[in-house]
Amino acid sequence: MKIALLGYGKMGKAIEKIALKRNHEIIFLLDKNIKKGKLSNADIAINFSIPDSAYNNIMMALKLKIPVVSGTTGWLKSYKKIKKYCLENDLSFLYSSNFSIGVNLFFKINQYLAKLMNNYKEYRVEIDEIHHINKLDKPSGTAITIAEDIISNSDYNNWKSTDVNNSISDILINSTRKDDLPGTHKIKYSSKIDEIIISHIANSREGFAFGAIIAAEWLINKNGVFNMNDVLDI
Repeated sequence: MKIALLGYGKMGKAIEKIALKRNHEIIFLLDKNIKKGKLSNADIAINFSIPDSAYNNIMMALKLKIPVVSGTTGWLKSYKKIKKYCLENDLSFLYSSNFSIGVNLFFKINQYLAKLMNNYKEYRVEIDEIHHINKLDKPSGTAITIAEDIISNSDYNNWKSTDVNNSISDILINSTRKDDLPGTHKIKYSSKIDEIIISHIANSREGFAFGAIIAAEWLINKNGVFNMNDVLDI
């Protein structure tokens, strides 16, 4: 594949490394102070730009009829506009809050656990997430996905990023930014008697980058709006 990288930070560089190992070619780079190559020559674009640039970058590629895989979080107020534009123009777009294969399996475990725990109201759920100090969005997109999946499979109605004025139907997300940690997510159900905890800990960014490349390979020659469930068939 001839790949356009929209965003060339730590994730962009990790994606480039794996793409080259898999015999793909990086033919366009775009970042704050970088613009190299020709976007129109790309077979696919992979977007890991900052949240403020995500919508414009995605649309720039889609207007050239280039399929887009996007992992940027914190821009989802514009997701419906991207989806509408893709479907109206028979284009291809794939978004995931996290491309790690392990995290996407973790999402499924979370959904199943939420269904089980919904019958036991003595347990309260809470989400902890830890990321590197340079991560711009807070809570993480992955933590929000976890919370929304719990809401879809239980009687919880909302998530909050603060414990002030939380109701019994709110899920609290605790966010920590420290060091250069790729990402840790913990789901905790607590009662007066015991706790049930499941967690996913990323040891490096390689898992996210590998998943993004796998998604890009899968998206070629497809039309529509997709996510990692489609890629992994789960």
